[in-house]
Amino acid sequence: MITWMQRHKKWLIITIWISTIAFIGAGFVGWGQYSYGNKAGAAAKVGDVEISQGELQKAYSRLYTQYNKIFHGNFDEEKAKKFGLNKQAMQQLIQQALLINLAHSYNIIISDKEIIQTLRKQKAFYKDGEFNKETYKLVLSQNRLTIKEYEKELRRELLIQKTLKFLPLKTSKNEDNILTTVFNIADKLNYKVLTLNDIKVKLNEKELEKFWQSKKNNFMSDVVYEVKYIKVASKQSNFTNEDIAKYYKENRTHFKGQDGKILSFDAAKDKVINELSAKATKDRALRTYIAFKKNKLANNIVVKNTNISKSNNPFTTEALEKISKLSLIKPYSKPININKDYYVFELLKIHPSKPKSFQEVRAAVLPLYETQLKKAKLLKLANDSVKTFIGKTSDFVTITSVDKLPTLSKQEAAEFLQKLLVSDKKKSFIALNNGKIVLYNILEQKLLTNTNNNVSDTIAKIKSAMFNEGLIKTLQNKYKTEIFIKGL
Repeated sequence: MITWMQRHKKWLIITIWISTIAFIGAGFVGWGQYSYGNKAGAAAKVGDVEISQGELQKAYSRLYTQYNKIFHGNFDEEKAKKFGLNKQAMQQLIQQALLINLAHSYNIIISDKEIIQTLRKQKAFYKDGEFNKETYKLVLSQNRLTIKEYEKELRRELLIQKTLKFLPLKTSKNEDNILTTVFNIADKLNYKVLTLNDIKVKLNEKELEKFWQSKKNNFMSDVVYEVKYIKVASKQSNFTNEDIAKYYKENRTHFKGQDGKILSFDAAKDKVINELSAKATKDRALRTYIAFKKNKLANNIVVKNTNISKSNNPFTTEALEKISKLSLIKPYSKPININKDYYVFELLKIHPSKPKSFQEVRAAVLPLYETQLKKAKLLKLANDSVKTFIGKTSDFVTITSVDKLPTLSKQEAAEFLQKLLVSDKKKSFIALNNGKIVLYNILEQKLLTNTNNNVSDTIAKIKSAMFNEGLIKTLQNKYKTEIFIKGL
């Protein structure tokens, strides 16, 4: 029986584990977190559901916050662009819209009673241990949401949840038995870990330069933009009491305290002056921009020259991005706000990116070249040693025994055991993603009798992930998607 399992376990579980890894690695989108706008300002349309610019910005902001937490506050717009956050946000909203179309096709609705029941469970709105209407209004006000906006968003979220509940996925006894068997296959191993530190290599300067030649397009210089620019400094302007009072009256909702209530005129006066001054600075910047374009600048305005690139940027990432979109035909940028001051740029020349010289990048290329040599020698060592190596002997280990291989970290052990599970070789080696190689010899094998109470949950998650992926593909074929923003 054990021998049969060793020979056939590969086909027995490979599909399950590929699905598991896909589920864990990719996850499934959190549905229904955003509402959808009207036709004005639409960013996309999916079937009969429109996605507004506002919803897209909300989705982007929420993703940005999530990533910023993961990066411990070190996430910025440059990283967001690299991760394609705008595309991720759009795809989330499209997938949600597909499910809303499905709900509409089956006339699934959310009643007012269901909204009220859900609100009464949300502890953010509790006071003295129960739902409080005034607290509800205050919390929404502090988050710049109206009751109508929030309840519309909540209704959409509940609609998607309700729709998905009509599509239950159950596990069968046979599936439970298969996965239980997988978890209980135990191997007693003799194993040895080889690392790049075990390898010594001699470096050849000519071969190093040859290696650089094959990789030189990976070591490019920055694009450099020669620009002229004008700084329009922010400054406090003088306003009459009548001007301040009039602006407060027309824009009083801009000025709120920590409790979300609108401030009185006296309490808000300094804020009103600051906002008026910022508006005046922006107006001056726009007039300067127009004069700059027409070559009619006043004699007292200072125009400076500088070079700007990704690695040499005295301004901001946003400024560089806007400069990169200028051309010699349309060289002027509209005023860009940088720390309350405004800057207007004129593009003079573009120095395109080009491969850096060997001497410029030698220090960066050297470790890559050394690692490549070591990996080749390590692989040869593994091939030469696999038949004769003598290593450490483990206890019986299963797919979950990540803490029973002391020469490997838990992450390394998990990767090794997953790859071992789908291997049909009694004695061989497994290369890990971090460059290490594990030589192994299966000394003995047995089937344990442990029970796993989470097997059904694991299978359900795997099947749910596979089903959801298939459902989205089906809905994409059924409902037309139109995206109105370029690049998404």
